[in-house]
Amino acid sequence: MKKTTFLLLFLFVALNLVAQKRAYKIYNAKGKKVSYNRMLKKLAKNDIVLFGELHNNPIAHWLQYEVTNDLHKTRKLILGAEMFEADNQQPLSQYVNGSINSKQLDTLARLWSNYKTDYAPLVNFAKDQKLNFVASNIPRRYANLVYKKGFEALDALSDTEKSWIAPLPIKFDSELPTYKKILTMMGDHGTPKLVMAQAIKDATMAHFILKNHLPNHLFLHYNGAYHSDYYEGILWYLKNENPNLNYATITTVLQKDINKLEKENLKKADFIICVDDNMTTTY
Repeated sequence: MKKTTFLLLFLFVALNLVAQKRAYKIYNAKGKKVSYNRMLKKLAKNDIVLFGELHNNPIAHWLQYEVTNDLHKTRKLILGAEMFEADNQQPLSQYVNGSINSKQLDTLARLWSNYKTDYAPLVNFAKDQKLNFVASNIPRRYANLVYKKGFEALDALSDTEKSWIAPLPIKFDSELPTYKKILTMMGDHGTPKLVMAQAIKDATMAHFILKNHLPNHLFLHYNGAYHSDYYEGILWYLKNENPNLNYATITTVLQKDINKLEKENLKKADFIICVDDNMTTTY
């Protein structure tokens, strides 16, 4: 009787687990499923991790917080994000160290429209744990300047303005597949200067990541997936500047069926978070 009861209970639990609809699964670059804990152990061995998100995806944002919280248990962390521009570093740091409140941060810094739901938890984690949070992105107005006039337009900036950008001149390889793909994706709107604008963002983020990285620390950087997909973008600049550090990348993709990674999503990153494409968005 006990064996029968145990067997029925086991079957009930097993069937219940099978019946659950999963929102995401994690794969490695080759398309093999990996557990969250396995991914975490691999990430912890690196100096710099680029966490590529889809900006309005709640699963990506939730996992960013979970990964940050769990890595903090075993590694000294430095955080940084594309979502904060370098000229806003002062108010961001003042908020993290408690000198100003959230209302003042909102007034002094250019926060994204989804800041409160998607990025405030990460910034508040840094504040609570007394971690450095780096504003890594180029001010948007200078990226727009490159889009309109090319890299040479940056030469006329003041020394203060240049301090918010990667040192000039930056290396630029227009033949990188992800840069070439921008032209295809944008159609008639795609121009060589648009690719340059993408590159100056990537170069600047890489610059501030390396500038703020410390020995025996893991720098965890949050950015749009395209900025680090296929080991290019930010990572290309990081490796060009310092090939001796250990790097890892994460990306986020959407699929109708998350049970097998689609061919187009293979080799996008070391770890690929595959999310049901029916997932609600944060905006």
